[in-house]
Amino acid sequence: MNPTSHNFKANAAVALDDKQLQAALGNLKGGLVANRARAKAALPEFEALREVAKEIKNHTIANLDLYLETYEKNARAAGAHVHFAETAADARDIILKICRDVDAKIVTKGKSMVSEEIGLNAHLEAAGGIEVVETDLGEYLVQIRHETPSHIIAPAIHLTQAQVEQDFRRLHTHLPKDRVLTQPEQLVDEARKILRQKFMTADVGITGANFLIAETGSSIIVTNEGNGDLTQSLAKTHVVITSIEKLVPTLEDVSTILRLLARSATGQEISTYTTFSTGGRRPGDPDGPINYHVVILDNGRTDLIGTEFQEVLRCIRCGACMNHCPVYSAIGGHAYGWVYPGPIGSVLTPALIGVKEAGNLPNASTFCGKCADVCPMKIPLPKLMRHWREAEFDAGDVPAGYKAGLKAWAYFARRPRLYHLAARLGIPVLSLFNRRGRFAHLPFAGGWTKHRDLPAPQGRTFQQLWADHQAGAR
Repeated sequence: MNPTSHNFKANAAVALDDKQLQAALGNLKGGLVANRARAKAALPEFEALREVAKEIKNHTIANLDLYLETYEKNARAAGAHVHFAETAADARDIILKICRDVDAKIVTKGKSMVSEEIGLNAHLEAAGGIEVVETDLGEYLVQIRHETPSHIIAPAIHLTQAQVEQDFRRLHTHLPKDRVLTQPEQLVDEARKILRQKFMTADVGITGANFLIAETGSSIIVTNEGNGDLTQSLAKTHVVITSIEKLVPTLEDVSTILRLLARSATGQEISTYTTFSTGGRRPGDPDGPINYHVVILDNGRTDLIGTEFQEVLRCIRCGACMNHCPVYSAIGGHAYGWVYPGPIGSVLTPALIGVKEAGNLPNASTFCGKCADVCPMKIPLPKLMRHWREAEFDAGDVPAGYKAGLKAWAYFARRPRLYHLAARLGIPVLSLFNRRGRFAHLPFAGGWTKHRDLPAPQGRTFQQLWADHQAGAR
């Protein structure tokens, strides 16, 4: 996927004017947000679990080399082929070779954001002779539309039911034209019929991994549709593509984090399917792949260890931060211009593709702090976005007007008396732009006032009110 994060402002403007998208995004607050709140309320130890999970991941990252060696040893002992990929290109080439070695014609895929990160589908198809089929319903929908996922756990959250029906009728032309597709169940049933044949004829199944367990050499996928199980158990070759931060030390550790994952993501106590895979099919096993490969991607992640951005590696990809983000809920995921949207994308994307390309993203935040409040791994996302803003500023990759504005503000901020005087004078001056209780055509803030009202200043400044309060206290 070619990033367009540098066009974030233009992407966001298009998204705000997209009525279909705005209607679809309206489901966020009533669905995922409310579900998480109920799930948290029903688990008294939720906050304590967050602290334990944070420490598990901190310990793992601090000892990542040791746990990677332990995982590799135990996975190989269980019959797995373990591959380490330093770059996205390395990972693509490794997986293509695996497919070529078994003469794969059809590749089914379970949902994997890492495969989106490395552009895997396009690479396999460009090699010729390989059909890649996404089997997660949301991923299948965006694939047939030639789009990318707009959410980490709900790839097609930007689509309405009417759009899905139109796409099915456009694509599934071999099915009866008079079939009824007015209910979600009917759409799911049609997708199941289409995908079932792909499962049965696939040569290679590719999945992501929510976790890798060093203690057992196992990988875990968490799904609600069962497509991940069909992808990895019916094909003769199963390939896991994941990244280094998905590692945890023990089964007990992963059990702790799993108690947070589904509750934070969808509001469930646990996902419908939590599947552990340890090696390929053994003698006497009724099913499972003959060949089991795990490709572990770095792609710049080790460069974060020991830096102020290390904490982002605790992410378990639940999507809670974007579900609660006022910016994401206004524009959706595609406006962010790359694989990872929302607050987590605003921190992770600059780390992976560079702050010069993705510098707009850390600035796309109100800093309300809700993302940090709901993150099950307690990642301080606003703090990390501030670090990226600092890095962007230090690199000189900010508009001249923005830099001049900061310098002007800094000049006044260092001179309290002058700052207080300017604030007092600002109230009557800004009131000149007042219209019906709001600012109209406020200079330099047209982007802000286009979509929201900005209350007109009235009364006295905060400093004046505080001075009165202090005088009264004496």
